[in-house]
Amino acid sequence: MGSERRERMRALGARLRGLRAEAGLTGAVLAQRAGVGQPTVSKVETGRMVPSLDVLDRLSRALGLDDLTAREVRELLVAVEAAADSGSASGDEAPAGMVLDDAVRSARLVRSFQCVVLPAMLQSAEYARHVFESAPNSTPEVVGRAVAARVERQSVLYEPGRESVFVLTEAVLRTWPGTPALMLAQFDRLLAVESLSTVRLGVIPWRRPVPVLPRHGFTLCDQRAVVVETFDDERVSIDSVELAAYEETFARFEQAAVFGGEVRELLLRVMKEFRNLGDAVTP
Repeated sequence: MGSERRERMRALGARLRGLRAEAGLTGAVLAQRAGVGQPTVSKVETGRMVPSLDVLDRLSRALGLDDLTAREVRELLVAVEAAADSGSASGDEAPAGMVLDDAVRSARLVRSFQCVVLPAMLQSAEYARHVFESAPNSTPEVVGRAVAARVERQSVLYEPGRESVFVLTEAVLRTWPGTPALMLAQFDRLLAVESLSTVRLGVIPWRRPVPVLPRHGFTLCDQRAVVVETFDDERVSIDSVELAAYEETFARFEQAAVFGGEVRELLLRVMKEFRNLGDAVTP
């Protein structure tokens, strides 16, 4: 773990510990009010654990923080996540992509728009491997850990009480790494996930104009944060104005997409094209 991240984790923990002292609460009482384990409170306050957005919001509510102070501690968490995403030459940190995975895991409503790469939660292990290998300073060891963690985090798609909405351009389906066989396996996963009651998968077909020219992908986590994805980085924002702009943009993309039977038909049609490529294409 990088020294910068450790320092920011300690800063977040110290601030929460001070707020708990000001509220006159013990760690046990705070944990009970927040609905988390007492070890969680202890580890967060001592800088040994990074809380999810959900846990941090629970702690903030249990402490009775006003909007300004709650925003302050959330910005401290964003700073921790940014330090985690910055990576290190030694390869101790995971490549870009893990901040997004952690943010998604803590959200009950996820809305993701992508125009080049498949959403993280929909990627097969082999597809994810290509994504992480393309990140700067990636190593086989770091990539292996990142792929395993991403696949493990995808279990949230199956949890009741969560909702995930994914909107892609058709270009995402046709921008592919590896081999046609890899993409055929990836399409099988898309079809399986699309059938889940907790997931809505939409695609904007090439025959429809996009309502806004997309410049990058982004993921809305509840109504609290947006993760903006670039080629080799991620940026987490909790700014209310920026959030509102991304929510409006996502709604426009969602309106332009096809869902249900239409999207399954589209997926099967593109699958057939990949199947016809067969072994004629090499990576």
